[in-house]
Amino acid sequence: MRTLPPMNSLRVFDSAARHLNLSLAAEELRVSHSAVSQQIRQLETWLGGKLFERHSGGVRLTAAGHDLLRACQPAFDMLEQRCAALRGRTASADVVIGAPASLLSNWIIPRLEHFERGHPDIQVRLQTATDIALLERGVVDVLIVAEDHQSAAIGATPLFPEAIGPVCTRELAQRLATPADILALPRLQTSSRPRAWEQWAAACGLAEAPALAPPKHQFDQLGHMLDAAAVGLGIGIAPEMLVQADILAGKLAAPLGFKQTGGWFSLYVRADARAAVEDLKRWLKTEAAAKADCSA
Repeated sequence: MRTLPPMNSLRVFDSAARHLNLSLAAEELRVSHSAVSQQIRQLETWLGGKLFERHSGGVRLTAAGHDLLRACQPAFDMLEQRCAALRGRTASADVVIGAPASLLSNWIIPRLEHFERGHPDIQVRLQTATDIALLERGVVDVLIVAEDHQSAAIGATPLFPEAIGPVCTRELAQRLATPADILALPRLQTSSRPRAWEQWAAACGLAEAPALAPPKHQFDQLGHMLDAAAVGLGIGIAPEMLVQADILAGKLAAPLGFKQTGGWFSLYVRADARAAVEDLKRWLKTEAAAKADCSA
């Protein structure tokens, strides 16, 4: 008899480990967030050790989690292919979209059902990702990020313009009537966007923009900065597309709106992309164009 943990727990772990986000795993598996957490705890109890470490921005894999993920992915891939063959048809094409977690939640997941209805033979997986190297290595098939990447082997397709703005608690928002009010309050930013405040100030026409004092706190990840803004540590600066859910949920406020930076969220795919990836690329371009029409 094989000594294995519950198969459903492994399936939930595989999804959570790929996304590094329990909410996205719940979306993919069509179960509740609490059900995902329960399955992860069950698996950790069976193994006798932690698979994830919790932090303010979400979760990350432990060394044991990385080891288990490396075993799960090829095993599940082989099972999927064999089961499809036994059912008398080829396995569905598998396409992985990489994007920031907030973009996956705010823009891609709400639209994904439309794509699946029109392309039943293409299975889409979602993975939290911002590193172009993941696309170069084939870990993801499509990458959507705001950063600009130049490569002859990777094509870029602009999807929609980037707009950034200050986000904070509702209490702090009451102290922001004009862009100049920002200068007297503690500011937060991410290390990946060191000029975000300058870009926003310039777009607002602030004469003081070149003399902005350094932000009070800098964070490695956007999620960490948004958490800090949500508890009142200061005022963050973030792309509109990545904070819509937090604003709608009342976790954050954007009292001064958002200003376009001149940058774009772009879709990146390898030059040798498969037909299924090209189908997904065309669909994403169509969805982005529809969003632009609605915003006009």
